[in-house]
Amino acid sequence: MPEFSANLSFLYQDLSFLERFAAAAKDGFGALEYLGPYAEPKEKVAEALKESGLKQALFNVPSGDWAGGERGIACLPDRVEEFRDGVSLALDYAGALDCPLLNVISGLVPKGADLEALESVLVENLKYAAARCADAGVKLLIEPINLRDIPGFFLSTTDHAERILDKVGSGNLYIQYDFYHMQIMQGDLIPTFVRLQDRIAHVQIADNPGRNEPGSGEINYAFILSELDRLGYGGWVGCEYKPKAGTSEGLGWMKPYLK
Repeated sequence: MPEFSANLSFLYQDLSFLERFAAAAKDGFGALEYLGPYAEPKEKVAEALKESGLKQALFNVPSGDWAGGERGIACLPDRVEEFRDGVSLALDYAGALDCPLLNVISGLVPKGADLEALESVLVENLKYAAARCADAGVKLLIEPINLRDIPGFFLSTTDHAERILDKVGSGNLYIQYDFYHMQIMQGDLIPTFVRLQDRIAHVQIADNPGRNEPGSGEINYAFILSELDRLGYGGWVGCEYKPKAGTSEGLGWMKPYLK
């Protein structure tokens, strides 16, 4: 039976960040994830997590000025020191929240940039981060993201993610496989998952088009979730979607899977 993680950067947007923890627990989620907890002291986040009774599934390494339009800094040559400082901060929070996974958002391609140079920077940053995370008992992930939602994003396919993993050469670097992003970029969702399963440490879901809850679009999530079970996927299923009419009101799709 799949177990679901509420992505609080998308769900329960009518509540403050820390209020979302209890709301997710009430609705039957087993874990939480989000872009990052860094706006709150780690002690307050840890307290809210403990009170909710939920697990911390994952969050992202600091990704630059998100509100200002940045989408990660890991491939940017002039932000290496900032990225590595962010890894330290992320591991500090991960320790406080007992979080087993950290995700790296690669970044946007600057106008006129040399793609090979960006890839070299990303690979070296990931070598550093993967080793730091391994020492802390945390798995490091990278995520391919579709180019319709984020034009110019550096990492947008599983083929590219595989190449990055091969170049980094770490046993502690994995793929975050978002079925929504990959439906847009390449399709063939389950065969690709099967081929890469040993390199995937977390999955996320949303339907397409619209990035709304499962059952609202073209992706057959009844099939996908049953296949994840059949294939022995043991991680959390991250719910990273935009509710059409309120988070709690739109959770009918999840009720058959709740214990």
